[in-house]
Amino acid sequence: MARVTLIGPLRTLAGIATLEIEAHNIRSLLAALAERVPALAAEIDAGVAVAVDGQIFQDALLQPLAPDADVHLLPQIAGG
Repeated sequence: MARVTLIGPLRTLAGIATLEIEAHNIRSLLAALAERVPALAAEIDAGVAVAVDGQIFQDALLQPLAPDADVHLLPQIAGG
């Protein structure tokens, strides 16, 4: 299972820092996370930044995840 670490406000909303989720890609991981921690659903729908094994992904929902992936989620940062 992928080890998911929540950063910043996501951690506060969830009330936990890390959890394990079984998923085969980023899309399925985010869906499973929203189902497991409903307090995160709105933030996930608004968009989150995803780092997998140290590499940041944007708009890569079909990016495959290894069973032992280390995933970090944080709110997207908007530029201006």
